[in-house]
Amino acid sequence: MPETLFQKILVPVVTEPDAEMTCKALLPYLNRDVSEAKVIYVIEKAGGAPDKASPEQLQEEAEKIFDRVIEQFTNADFTNFETEVRYGTNVADTIVEAGREYGASAIVFTPRGGNRWTKLFTGDVAYSLLTNTDRPVISLPPEEDSHG
Repeated sequence: MPETLFQKILVPVVTEPDAEMTCKALLPYLNRDVSEAKVIYVIEKAGGAPDKASPEQLQEEAEKIFDRVIEQFTNADFTNFETEVRYGTNVADTIVEAGREYGASAIVFTPRGGNRWTKLFTGDVAYSLLTNTDRPVISLPPEEDSHG
C-alpha cells in the first residue's frame, strides 16, 4: 500500500482486546518519523432513549481501551498519536465525520468477530461507512492471522 495512506490515520477501536489487536496489526505499516494517528472510541448515543450505561461508566471504558492503545504504541516506540472519545447516534457517520475533521489520509481498522464489530461492519453500517466517506477505508488482517 502506498505509504501516504498511513500518514495521518484515524483508527476506531471498540474494546480493550480490539485496541490491542488493532495496534499490533497497524504498527508494521507505520513510519515512526512520518505517520500520525488519532485513535477514537465512539460512544453510541441512544437518540432520546435511555443510554445503555452511565456517562461515567462509558468514559471509564474508553479510558481502559486507550490505556491499551498507549501501552501498545509506546512499547513499540510510536508516540505520534492522540486519543479521542466521540459521541454519536450513528457510529459509522461519527467515524466518517471524525476522519474529515482530522484530515485523515485513511480510516484504518481490524475487523473483529465480536458483537460490536459485527454490528459496526455488517449491513447498513458498513455500507454507510464505505459509501459515505471521502477517504480510503483500510481493513487490516489481525496480526496473528498475518503470519499463517
